[in-house]
Amino acid sequence: MLTASALLVALAVGFAPPEAAPAIEPANAANAANAKPITEAEVNAAQQAWCDGLVKIGQVYADGGDYKKVAGEVIDAAYDYAEGKVFFKPTLASGKDTFRPTRAGALSYFVGGDPAFPNDAGFALKKWVKARYDNNAAENGIQIHGDVAITMGNVYVTDAKGNEVMVDKTFVFRRCKDGKLRLCVHKSALPFDPAK
Repeated sequence: MLTASALLVALAVGFAPPEAAPAIEPANAANAANAKPITEAEVNAAQQAWCDGLVKIGQVYADGGDYKKVAGEVIDAAYDYAEGKVFFKPTLASGKDTFRPTRAGALSYFVGGDPAFPNDAGFALKKWVKARYDNNAAENGIQIHGDVAITMGNVYVTDAKGNEVMVDKTFVFRRCKDGKLRLCVHKSALPFDPAK
């Protein structure tokens, strides 16, 4: 039986093998799903999911629901803590807790309540009612390099009173084993104000 790569080579040179198209071996089937290049549509969807997740955490908190559970689900869907390393620098983090390389650190940033991170008030608990992004660092603000995508621009979050806050963002996504995009780098900062 020809392997999938041997079949592609045979077809490229005009040779049609006499056997039917080969079945992809199970070990290669998972890799084939992950081998496809990332698309801009996937990157945009992942960014919007991050924005929607931030809003959802605040909504569940305001409704008296299990916001910590929801925040954990949002983190697991958006960040690659399960399979790899994550470089996460939240907007309002400082000192020894500036960087959040662990899931526990990310969870604390979003919802607070972890004594290991005493300065975390819970960024998502500000009850943002709307969040949107704009990849405006270049013409489209997205670079795609195979199974890694980089975005740079701004995220805008709006509170219940209609006040909007803009933060500078750099996101780096990678395609994980399940084929989904997750963050391996998240750098966030308030814009520089030369008057301060």
